Amino acid sequence: MDQVPPGDEPIVRIQNFRMDFGRTTVIRDLSFDIRRGETFGFLGSNGSGKTTTIRALLGIYQPTAGTLHIDGKPFTPERGSRLGYLPEERGLYKKESVIDVMTYFGRLKGLAKDASKSWSLDYLERVGLTDKATTRLDKLSGGQQQKVQLGVTIMNDPDLLILDEPTKGFDPVNRRLLMDIIEDQKRKGATVLMVTHQMEEVERLCDRVILLKNGGAEAYGTISEVQDQFGGTTVRMRYSGTVPDSPDYEVTLRERNYAELAVNEGADESRILRALVEDGVAVRSFETSKLSLDDIFLRVYGDENEAA
Repeated sequence: MDQVPPGDEPIVRIQNFRMDFGRTTVIRDLSFDIRRGETFGFLGSNGSGKTTTIRALLGIYQPTAGTLHIDGKPFTPERGSRLGYLPEERGLYKKESVIDVMTYFGRLKGLAKDASKSWSLDYLERVGLTDKATTRLDKLSGGQQQKVQLGVTIMNDPDLLILDEPTKGFDPVNRRLLMDIIEDQKRKGATVLMVTHQMEEVERLCDRVILLKNGGAEAYGTISEVQDQFGGTTVRMRYSGTVPDSPDYEVTLRERNYAELAVNEGADESRILRALVEDGVAVRSFETSKLSLDDIFLRVYGDENEAA
């Protein structure tokens, strides 16, 4: 685990967490931190232990062993106004109107009634639901209900946002709208723990990630560190001529005018390009990239899908 300087304690710290349900161990010796102000990707296949960890962090489950702290202490409902939780299973009062539900939750978060209603109306205008303010929740589409749930989650600008599949089922326009709203919360100082299967969102937004598998950490660190753990740099090039063998790389794909090279550890991409040109290869494009999180996800969890 990373060493944290004194006075810079993480907002979330999980140490040696174990969770048993009867004779089944769901989480085994899990430890990680979430630093203040970062966006942290909490990744894993279905059944890997993500929801169990979140529920234990929020005091819904009592851990078998270990500690799960928010701001240095176990979470209690009394501190709930500084935390926003968007569960994958939405939980709103569906027989009530949108504005009544949002105003009610605002009151629970410590806002005055008028302030809560005013904030809610402004938010509904931003997400294109002004005309739905007096509509019952159960008359809205799933995506519209999700927008309302997000509004309830970010109301009162909580310090920590826990978002479980926040853009699930959204089209690209609404996904961009929700991500912009989350980014606004980040600019206000919020820390974001995000559970998602949208790897492009993770690569774009997250500072660090953890990948859970079978209740343990399969990988943990920055995007770059996780990519390094699962493989080095790949060169994608378009060319004319013949790509020679080299101790600096392995040719993983070779077509008539296109090739992919897996760069060996310690090799330098500029040296590879220079050597190719010196060997008479007419290089038309030369791009380097690391293994994508999509590819890493498939590598880590693909065997589970095949077994299923």
